[in-house]
Amino acid sequence: MTESFRLLAVHAHPDDESSKGAATMAHYRSQGVRVHVVSCTGGERGDVLNPKLAHDPDVLRDLPGFRRHEMEKAAEILDIEHTWLGFVDSGLPQGDPRPPLPAGCFALEPIDVTTEALVRVIREFRPHVVTTYDEKGGYPHPDHIMTHVVSVAAFRAAGDADAFPHAGAPWQPLKLYYNQTIAVDRIRAFHTTLTERGLESPFAEWIERFADRPSRTVTTRVQVADHFETRNEALRAHATQIDPDSWWFGVPVETEREVWPTEDFELAASYVPYEAVEDDLFAGLGTVEQADALEREAVAGSASLVLDDITVDEEILATLKGE
Repeated sequence: MTESFRLLAVHAHPDDESSKGAATMAHYRSQGVRVHVVSCTGGERGDVLNPKLAHDPDVLRDLPGFRRHEMEKAAEILDIEHTWLGFVDSGLPQGDPRPPLPAGCFALEPIDVTTEALVRVIREFRPHVVTTYDEKGGYPHPDHIMTHVVSVAAFRAAGDADAFPHAGAPWQPLKLYYNQTIAVDRIRAFHTTLTERGLESPFAEWIERFADRPSRTVTTRVQVADHFETRNEALRAHATQIDPDSWWFGVPVETEREVWPTEDFELAASYVPYEAVEDDLFAGLGTVEQADALEREAVAGSASLVLDDITVDEEILATLKGE
């Protein structure tokens, strides 16, 4: 049997995979693509965000354990493979000035250590496409920013036989994307539609908060309207993090299908020529056999990136580390 395409999605915490690209993963699973999610941390320092569970003694006694169970349930719903990268949640420091990050957390781990851990996963799973966060982290959580840093470092290193030689045989993913699922334009479109129809919009505060935020480039819009229910079910699996009565479910699925039937991505690096607007994360790769042949050329050094728009925001990174 011909092997399928493989997609690796790198996320910071359990629940991120369900809130950022879950319908896309369900879409590709329905086409026979293997999908693997990496959770860089266990979400140990997260808060209980569902008021119905805020005082549950079992949850409060073992929140990390609950979050692991929730991730298992979401992975089953999405029919995906999953790996815990094994690092500790950095938390989201609050205050002005913000307190330093806790020692030993993911955001303060040596880059070589975290990169090698992800390189191992890449070389074992052998993805053709990797998705992660942009250099801003999608939003400025320390673990999201570090997930970007580690993901791009691992994307560059995984195909280099001289990098982390004990982490497995080299494998070069052919495309790298940034999630742009929770984007300014999408939120504005939902808010406008709901208010025009005389319905209550849960996004008024978002609109004010995003007033000066520029739109990110979107290169790829994957049609996933048939999988919004699966995404919502995966979101609800993360019961400590997702209030079922919250804004997450504030847009009726029928309206969402009408107004914004896609999940969107920003192409950051590619070994294949690309169109200005794509509708498939695997666009340009040809068959699995052709993609595998190109991967071997990339590892051998006879194929190179035709797009390399990877950036790391050094200012944010320095602030993150307290420099």
